[in-house]
Amino acid sequence: MDLNFTPQEEAFRDEVRAFLAQNLFPELSAKVRAGEHLTKAEMEGWHAKLHARGWLANHWPKEWGGPGWHAVEKFIFENECALAHAPRIVPFGVSMLGPVLMKYGSETQKAYWLPRILDGSDWWCQGYSEPGSGSDLASIKTSAVRAGDHYIVNGQKTWTTLGQYANMIFCLVRTDREAKSQSGISFLLVDMHSPGIEVRPIITLDGAHEVNEVFFTDVQVPVANLVGEENKGWTYAKYLLTYERTNIAGVGFSVAGLEKLKVVAERVRCNGKPLSQDPLFAARMAKVEIDLENMKTTNMRVIAAVAGGGAPGAESSMLKIRGTEIRQEILSLTRRAMGPYAAPYAYEQSDNEEPLGDEAAAQAASSYFNNRKLSIFGGSNEIQKNIISKMILGL
Repeated sequence: MDLNFTPQEEAFRDEVRAFLAQNLFPELSAKVRAGEHLTKAEMEGWHAKLHARGWLANHWPKEWGGPGWHAVEKFIFENECALAHAPRIVPFGVSMLGPVLMKYGSETQKAYWLPRILDGSDWWCQGYSEPGSGSDLASIKTSAVRAGDHYIVNGQKTWTTLGQYANMIFCLVRTDREAKSQSGISFLLVDMHSPGIEVRPIITLDGAHEVNEVFFTDVQVPVANLVGEENKGWTYAKYLLTYERTNIAGVGFSVAGLEKLKVVAERVRCNGKPLSQDPLFAARMAKVEIDLENMKTTNMRVIAAVAGGGAPGAESSMLKIRGTEIRQEILSLTRRAMGPYAAPYAYEQSDNEEPLGDEAAAQAASSYFNNRKLSIFGGSNEIQKNIISKMILGL
C-alpha cells in the first residue's frame, strides 16, 4: 500500500532523498545493508551530519534544537533512511534521555545536557537491567546513599548496549530500601569516567562486542545529577520506556527488510518457479506485509499524539509487541528463503555461479539469531501484554 502524500510532503521526501544521496557514503550503507557492526567513529560521523542539518533529534521541539516535524514528516524520514540503509540513530541520548530531561529535568539540567546530546559531546548508555532484574525492573539492587552533596553508588548493571563507547550513563538506583520496590528508586546521571566504575565486555554468539556489564564500587555522583525528585525515579523510568518501546518497533527496518525478502524470494527457485509463487511461502509473506501496513498506521497515530504534546502510553507496548514480531518473522522468512546459503560462509563452498550474494548469505542467520533479542529487551513481550491488559482493559 502506498501512502498518499500531499505535495508538501512529497517535496519533503525528495529533500530527504537528496540529503541521503549526498551524505550517505556507499561504503557505510553497504555495512548497514549487510548487518555489520559499525565503529564508534562511523556512528558519530552520521550523527554529526544529521545534527548539522538539524535532523538528529527529529522528535524534539524546535526550542531544544529539534526540527519540529509533524507525524508524517517523521515517518517519511525514518522510512527513507531505512530504505537507503542509513545507520540507525543511537537512541540512548536522543530518543530516551532527551524526552525525560525535557519533561522532568531542571532548567539547569536541560540547558547543559540537551545541547551536549545533540553535538556529540556526550555518548550515553542505559543503566537499567541488572542480574535478576530484567523484566522485573523494579527489583533493582544497585544502591545510592546520600552523603552530603554526593550519592555513593554500589551495584551492577548488565546488557549495557554500547557502554564501551559511553562517557555517561543514566541509571536507576535504589535510594530507599525500606519503601516498596517502585517507590524507592531514583534516576541518576553518572559520569562513566568516575573512579570505581568498571566496564566488562559480554561477547555475543557471533563474536561481537555490543553489550557489557558495568560495576559500581563506591562511585561518587553529584546530587545535582539527580533527575527530578529522589525516590520518584520509577515514574521517569516508565516514561522513558514508552519512548524506547516505540523506537524498538522499528517500522522503517521492517520496511527495508521486507523489500530485501521480496528480492530474495524472486531469485530463489522452488520447483522450477520463484519462491514468491509458492502458495505457502507467498501466504506468509502476504500476512507479514499486511501486519506491517497495519502497524504503520498505528505508528503514525502514536507519533501524531506525541507531536501534539502527549506521550506514548500502552500504545508503545502494542507497537513493541507487533513491531518485534514482524521484524522477527521477516528475518525468519529471509533465512528460510536462502536455505543452505543462510549457513555462514556456505557460499564459499558453493558451485552455484550466481549465488544470492555474499553479504546476504553470510548475514542471514546472524541477523536472525541476533534479533531474537528484540522481543526480550525493553521489557519482554509477555510483560507488555500485562501492561496492555492493565492499562487498556483494566484487568
